[in-house]
Amino acid sequence: MSPLIFVIILSLVCLLGFFNEKVTKLTYEISLMLFSVVVGILLLIAAVLLSGTDAAAVLDKSHYINIEGFLMNGVLCFMLFAGSCHMKLSDFKEQARQVTVLAFVCTLIGAVFYGALFYGISALLSLNLSLPVCLMFGSIVAPTDPIAATSILSKFGLPEKISFLIQGESLFNDGVGVALFVCFSGMATASSSGGFIEIMCREILGAVAAGVIVTVLCFLMYKNTKSKTLGIFISLTSVCISYAVCEWLGFSGAIASVICGILFSYLRSRFCSDEDAEKAGHFDLFWETLDTLLNSMLYVMLGLSFVHILQMQNVVILSLIAVAINLIARSGSLGLSSLFMGKIPCGYGKLDFIKLLTWGGLRGGLSVALAMSTREVLPENVYYIILGGTYAIVFFTTVVQGLSMKPVYQRISRRVSQTGTK
Repeated sequence: MSPLIFVIILSLVCLLGFFNEKVTKLTYEISLMLFSVVVGILLLIAAVLLSGTDAAAVLDKSHYINIEGFLMNGVLCFMLFAGSCHMKLSDFKEQARQVTVLAFVCTLIGAVFYGALFYGISALLSLNLSLPVCLMFGSIVAPTDPIAATSILSKFGLPEKISFLIQGESLFNDGVGVALFVCFSGMATASSSGGFIEIMCREILGAVAAGVIVTVLCFLMYKNTKSKTLGIFISLTSVCISYAVCEWLGFSGAIASVICGILFSYLRSRFCSDEDAEKAGHFDLFWETLDTLLNSMLYVMLGLSFVHILQMQNVVILSLIAVAINLIARSGSLGLSSLFMGKIPCGYGKLDFIKLLTWGGLRGGLSVALAMSTREVLPENVYYIILGGTYAIVFFTTVVQGLSMKPVYQRISRRVSQTGTK
């Protein structure tokens, strides 16, 4: 990211955040994305008026904000560490079955459901999309977003165990989504990328091993330093090395970052019970602030880039189709996955649980980054369909579902309470 782009995005974070605080008072992350979309549209209109050409010509000449580079080669590891470093390992032990089914089984079924449904629609509309391309599209939009889950849904007062399931699913299904993406993109481009099981084992098991080894070694230094600043530097080093090693060896850097954060949290609670309060507070404040900053920049970048959805042919109808299929595939995959989950926590019935997680299945920057990565391997018209559909889903799930999540949860919660008292 160039210094000028960085300054512009950071300035928008401040201006839009201040406007929301004083005027609209929406959920912070949602407001940034929503208002950034408005800014992006206004900039497009201004460029069209000044250049005297149509919007398509302006968009063709404009450059994308490199969300793929920002996330994959920049800050994703820090966001995932920040989102997971306060989660308790004991909660994973208690709900390991549910988290595993949601992160692995639900993501796989959701990707296949979405791909198959979109393939059928593309045939009806004569879009000439192959089944592997549609399955690749499914793998892009199937994983729920860990950044949205931890930053948006945590503000709505969900029950602790339900909130943990949503966050746990979103933190661990990235690796599954990436493995599916590699597998299906290899099929779509007729290249050999290995089978799903082989990719999954390499991505997940290698990431876990790398994350555990690096974190344990770095934590030995963290435990034995009294410097609150050095402690933060060590945690940064831990997640950086874990991510870099995994990227070098072909493992999932995202999963390694999550493992690093959870293990760091566990080791701090287990071996640093007498930790200096100032050191602990400094650690928590740093990661909370960094997490908020990077999240804010990402949501502004997503909003500004949203105008590129206009490059998708039949933009309105395909956007509506993409969103509708996403809801159908999400609810269907949750329905099948719930058969293997066992008892749902907090007294939730399976139907209420499916409704809550369907509407709470937010998508974000990772999906857009994966969609952008297909630019070099897909024909231009197909690429714009994939990218436009992904943007439509991200916008709808973040803004529409995010804004309405609280009343949806409250309605479901009242029904659960009434059922429990009978």
